[in-house]
Amino acid sequence: MPANSPVRLFDIVTPGSTNHHGTLFGGIGLAHMDKVAFIAAARFGRADFVTASCERIDFAAPCRLGDIVTVEGRVVRRGRRSLGVEVKLLAEAPLSGEIRHCGGGLFSMVAIGEPPPVFPELVESVADIEEELRMVDLVLPGLTGQGGRMAAGRSIDAMARAAWIAATRATRQELQLAESRDVVLEQAIAPGEVMELVPRLEAAAPGDLWVSVELRAEDVLTGVQRRCGGGRFRLAAVPALAGLATPVAA
Repeated sequence: MPANSPVRLFDIVTPGSTNHHGTLFGGIGLAHMDKVAFIAAARFGRADFVTASCERIDFAAPCRLGDIVTVEGRVVRRGRRSLGVEVKLLAEAPLSGEIRHCGGGLFSMVAIGEPPPVFPELVESVADIEEELRMVDLVLPGLTGQGGRMAAGRSIDAMARAAWIAATRATRQELQLAESRDVVLEQAIAPGEVMELVPRLEAAAPGDLWVSVELRAEDVLTGVQRRCGGGRFRLAAVPALAGLATPVAA
């Protein structure tokens, strides 16, 4: 994968991330963009970075409740210690697949520590062809448990979200998590590592789809990845689940 290949973070706009208008909080969108800028810079320069400035930040359109949010970042400028990362914020209507440009900006990321890093040459990348869906996120201390590693519940939640996004994109139906199997957590993910999720579609029946998800961790300074777990998740169309509710006795 070329050093300046795009980095993509995916999320779902849920009620907990919206304002009173039912759209994504601007601060959450900006935080997503900053995380993607860091991951893109760290993968390109293999160094630790801090955000120095943001240029031309704009929110052109709102991300609505229920949208799939894609935040994409790519290194576009190279200095001695700094990198410029262009970030785009996109919203996708889950049922229609309509994609809207909702904002973006240019983030200036500065490498810290000694000796100064030696950045690779910045070459114009060819058209990006995504062979498989890969979702990344940065593991921050707020996601960790008592032992200082990513909490198990957070890992499982991330895998379930990845499965839902992959299944919804494939079917364009209203889906709900119905079942999980073979969920394993083999290694812990530490703060500062990049979590990568790779969902793959399995056999599907009408209104029913299985998705396997692999959970990986990446050391951003070395680029070394390791498998940390995985699982299989069944997504069912919401109408198919309507008759499964058990009545509560009076």
